[in-house]
Amino acid sequence: MKTNSESFDVQRYLAVMPMFGDLSDEERARLSTGCQLKRYARGEMVLCHGDLCDAFYVVIVGQAKLFMLAPTGQEKVIEIVGPGQSFAEAIVFLDIPSPINVQSLSDSLLLSVSKKTVFTEIELDHRFSLHMLAGISRRLHGLVQDVEGYALRSGMQRMIGFLLRDVEQDAQRQAGVVTVSLLVSKATIASRLSLTPEYFSRVLHELEAEHLIEVDKREIRILDVQRLAGYGSQ
Repeated sequence: MKTNSESFDVQRYLAVMPMFGDLSDEERARLSTGCQLKRYARGEMVLCHGDLCDAFYVVIVGQAKLFMLAPTGQEKVIEIVGPGQSFAEAIVFLDIPSPINVQSLSDSLLLSVSKKTVFTEIELDHRFSLHMLAGISRRLHGLVQDVEGYALRSGMQRMIGFLLRDVEQDAQRQAGVVTVSLLVSKATIASRLSLTPEYFSRVLHELEAEHLIEVDKREIRILDVQRLAGYGSQ
């Protein structure tokens, strides 16, 4: 549902986004006229397969799950997007019904950027299209990395890569414990990694038995970053 918030400065928010940070104040002012704040409750659908999409979205607060459903009803999570990340840009440019579903994973605040405003801005300044192209290219690069992981890396390696994805390189040289918080359910993460929930749990138990991690509900403590990083290649 839509919400008006006088305290939220849309132009200022656009200024700190990589996609729009290089725009002039005048350009961001024009773009902000086509932006709307929208709140979604946990579990609420943002987009459904087949919907016409007249805007793309930026997550301000919360998380959204991009997924597809097989005819059997099995869910495949394509991506989990969080604050500062965007989705549905390509759908807007292709002018096609949405091929994916998007669901809010928590109470979320999204910023919708209307297709009409984006196209008008491109007509006024073709450089704007380069910013949009860069954003779409980053998503494509991420999808290529996903395909590479599914094709060339084992399930164990994908799991370890996920656990270490946000670990700083400096932390890998330290002996201290690193804590990773799972912000979404294990089943959702498993689908994102193209693993079954059963395999996901089995790998966690194996890593715990090897004293590489400790699992406490949605918190995973990595006891030895270097050993964990090398375990999947054995």
